[in-house]
Amino acid sequence: MVSETSGWMWLVNVLGVIGTAIFFGRFYVQWIVSEIKKESTFPVLFWYMSSVGSLMLFIYSVSIREPVGALSYSFNIIVYARNLVHIWRNKGVLTPLRSILLHGAVGLIAVGALVALVLTWWWEIEATKSVSVAEGARNWFWIAVGAAGSVMFAGRFVIQWIATERKRESVIPVAFWYLSLGATVLQALSYSNRGKWLLAAGVSASIIIYLRNLWLIHRNQPVEPDSE
Repeated sequence: MVSETSGWMWLVNVLGVIGTAIFFGRFYVQWIVSEIKKESTFPVLFWYMSSVGSLMLFIYSVSIREPVGALSYSFNIIVYARNLVHIWRNKGVLTPLRSILLHGAVGLIAVGALVALVLTWWWEIEATKSVSVAEGARNWFWIAVGAAGSVMFAGRFVIQWIATERKRESVIPVAFWYLSLGATVLQALSYSNRGKWLLAAGVSASIIIYLRNLWLIHRNQPVEPDSE
């Protein structure tokens, strides 16, 4: 039984490492492309890596019963899929069948994610009952900090989603990067204080990329003529 549990956790940790590499590596791909083009831009590979990486990290978070991680990666796939829909449409490769299959798969994933998310938070509530009041309060404080970061992370893609739906093409507003920075700080503090070092390292690795994108955006903004 012990060996089976160890074997399962080994697979879970491998999944977490690969998921982290894919999910947070997407921003390094985005960074390289942005440096080549000398402007903040998103290649289509970013959205594929986002979809695969978020699913892997969601499974990893649920497997280790990490409520903040489960919340962070639960419904991202909806936004990523919508970006791919617009990209495919603009490229002329979005067929009715592909659209139906994609939206159907995303719907099933979202329902499964909701069930798993509720279970993960329930497990955390049950686990907290066995610790002291002070330890439980400390644990829930850092979970709340991480949850606030998750809300900010979700909020950046809601803003991006709205901008994308309005323009009927995949776009990234500048607010996306500011929300990314704030959310990263909150989640890195939450994960590190709760000993979730893999997740903490993953979110922290993106800070320099967010700053670089903001620099590129502001550098390329047109200078307004002197009103005088």
